[in-house]
Parts: sequence; C-alpha cells; structure tokens
Amino acid sequence: MRSQIDVERSPSGAGCLECEQSGIWWLHLRRCAACGHVGCCDSSLNRHASSHAAATGHRFIQTFEPGEDWWWDFDAGRAVHGPPLAEPTSHPASQAVPGPAERLPSDWEAQLTRARSDT
Repeated sequence: MRSQIDVERSPSGAGCLECEQSGIWWLHLRRCAACGHVGCCDSSLNRHASSHAAATGHRFIQTFEPGEDWWWDFDAGRAVHGPPLAEPTSHPASQAVPGPAERLPSDWEAQLTRARSDT
C-alpha cells in the first residue's frame, strides 16, 4: 500500500483537472494518493478519478470534499484506511458543490439522472 501513496504530494488543484481543462462541471472530487491528481467522482458525468486510476494503475483515492476523510481502493473495490496526505485535503469550503457554480447548467440534475440510466 505504501508504494502507491505519496503523503508529501500536493493536490493538482482545487477542482477536477480534466474538467477544468475542458471547461465543464463536476459533482464531487477525489484525490489520487499516489500523484495528487484531483478528478471528479463516479457520480459525475465524466468520472475522471476512475479514468485516472485505470490509466495509471494508481489504486488509492481519498475524498477531496470538506469534512470528509474516507479512502477507496479501486483494485479491491472497497473502502480502506490511509495516512494523512499533504495539505490541502479538500477543495475550499466556499467552492460550490456541484461546481464550479459558474459552469453548472440549470438542468444538471437531469443530466446526472440521464447519465445514470445510460450505464
């Protein structure tokens, strides 16, 4: 487990790296414990955290939501415990969820419902 975790690595930013690059929105955020990549959760439209794990083999993530500290192991498909990671351990509490607020479409809930029914 320790070889897949870098406790000194800072997060890649305050939002999903790929969503930021493409100007889209996310639901919740997850942080890769190996490299600090911040990606959107599997309930988001694009599931960038899972895609990152699949592409890199980085199996552990920690939630990047304020007030939460749970971990997930993609390989085992279960919650695990991990060590404290470098600060910050969440996006700013003032950041909208879902977010970012200025990119959130008025029908975001309908979009998520459609995406879930398509899987």
